[in-house]
This record gives sequence, structure tokens and C-alpha cells, in this order.
Amino acid sequence: MSTTGTPRPGPLDRWYEAAGVRTGVRRVFHEESEQGLVFFPEELVPYLDHPAVGELAPERRRELTVRHLYQFLLSTTHLEARVVNAGAAEPIANGRVGLDLTPELRLDAFKVYCDEGYHALYSLDLAQQIAGATGIPVPAFDYGGFVEQLAEAGRRQLPGEPVLAALLQAVVFETLITSVLNQLPGDERVVSTVRELMRDHAVDEGRHHRFFAGLFQELWAGLDRPLRIRAANAMPGLIHAALDWDLDPVRGSLRLAGLDRPTAEQVVRDCYAGPAGTVSLNRMARATLKLCASVGAFDLPGVRDTFAAHGLGDGTEDPR
Repeated sequence: MSTTGTPRPGPLDRWYEAAGVRTGVRRVFHEESEQGLVFFPEELVPYLDHPAVGELAPERRRELTVRHLYQFLLSTTHLEARVVNAGAAEPIANGRVGLDLTPELRLDAFKVYCDEGYHALYSLDLAQQIAGATGIPVPAFDYGGFVEQLAEAGRRQLPGEPVLAALLQAVVFETLITSVLNQLPGDERVVSTVRELMRDHAVDEGRHHRFFAGLFQELWAGLDRPLRIRAANAMPGLIHAALDWDLDPVRGSLRLAGLDRPTAEQVVRDCYAGPAGTVSLNRMARATLKLCASVGAFDLPGVRDTFAAHGLGDGTEDPR
């Protein structure tokens, strides 16, 4: 596939003037000015309303919300560096994906690489600041199991196509709708440092969404029909892998809050499966589904049935 030709305006054209890593400031938590605010809204913690969790003391519930924030921040540090950067941004930037790429696109990929590394840095930085201020330790989860789970999903869905699988996985990650980034910046109940960091991240990710959506369309145009069919039928599995929570940190947090192992397992089963999970899946994947529709993926043999078998529509539904 060739992407050479006249350069077109792109989402990263003003990166030197607009990117957070170029223009932002370090977000520093000031405990004395944040009294009475929360680190993470209770309604965004899926298991906090579970009856078994509702019986916990208020301080244990507060710790659960803080550790839930840690999970978001730590998953960012790992997935941005180990999935998006290692699997897509760096190989694209260095011309290692078997595509005839324009110099502009390769430079844009390095801009994404810088952004994602910065997101990883400031997410870990804020987690450590909050741990120091609250005395609630950052749990020692390295998310390596989840990263390997993603890699295995790529091998399973697209055997023999490791580069394509990694690129599609990055496209999925960068086009998902993350409710945390959308909702937290405007929630004045939340400490300002967390809101500001989420706002910084969301602004950068808006540009990345457009970059990876454009990359997907270019990539798709260069696939022959048999590989398009394989790629389209692989997408539901890749979406599921990206949106399947790494539940070990959830279990660990519930155990730290005082629940025994069987009760923690029951909470996880109740809160991360079933119809509610399917609705959430379609809501978060809606932009990715529309991207698939934009290239005609659902018109290929078997694709609608494959998406339906995974509980996914084509992006035209209104998931509520």
C-alpha cells in the first residue's frame, strides 16, 4: 500500500504548538486546597453499588474509589507504552510495518509516540502523588497479564499477521470512547488535579483518534479482499480483548477492602458480565464500529454475524 502523494491537513499539524508534552505543565496535587472533594466519582466504579460492597465502612469504600483511579492511571502507563507505542506508533514511525508511508505520516507517528510516553509519565506521577498524600498505596500490579492477553487475542484472531493485528489493536484502543476522559474533567466534585490531567489527556486523545481513524482507512485500502475479510472478522475479538477489564486488580482491591475471596469473585461476576456489560461494550466501541462501517466492513461475508455473536452491533444502534 502506498500513502505517498500530496500531503493533506492532518490532526497533528499543530502538534508543536498544541500537544500537552509541548505546552502543558506538571499537574501537582495540593492536598490543602482539595478538602471535601473526591478522587473518583462513586458512580463510575462499577462494583460500588453491589450489596456486598455497600456493607463496607465509608473509609474502605473511599479506598476502593482511590484504587479504581490508580487502575485507570496505571493501565494508561502500561497500555500506552506497551500496546500503542510498541505495537503501532514506533513501528509506523520507523517504517517497520511493510507500508509505503509518507514522511509526514511517519513524523506524525513519532508525535503520537511522544504524547503516549508523556501520558504514561504523568499518569504514574499523579498516582504516586496521591499515594503519598492519602497513605493509600499504589497496588503492585504490572498489567503484564493483560498485555499478553491482548497479544494472544491478536495471534488468535489474525494468525500469521502479527503486524496487522498489532496495528488494528492500536486502532481499536485509540478509537474507543472512554467515559472517564469524557466525564471527569467537568465534574467539580473531583479534585482539580485529577480533572486537569484527564482534560489534558482527552485533548491529546482527540487528535490521536483522528490519526488512527485515518490510518485505519489507509491501511484498509491496501488490503486485498481475502485479508479484508479476515481483518473484519477479527475486529470483534480485538474489541472484546481491549474492553475486557483486567480483573485481577479489581479482585485485589476488593480483597484489600476486606472482602473474602468468594465474595470478591461474586462481585466481579455480578458487575462485569451480562446484559449491562453488553450495553457498555457497544457504547464504548461505537466510534470503532462506525469506523468499520465507513470502510464497508459489514458488507463482507460473515462479518455482521461475527459481530453479533460477540454482542456487537454496527454502530447504528443507540446503546443506552
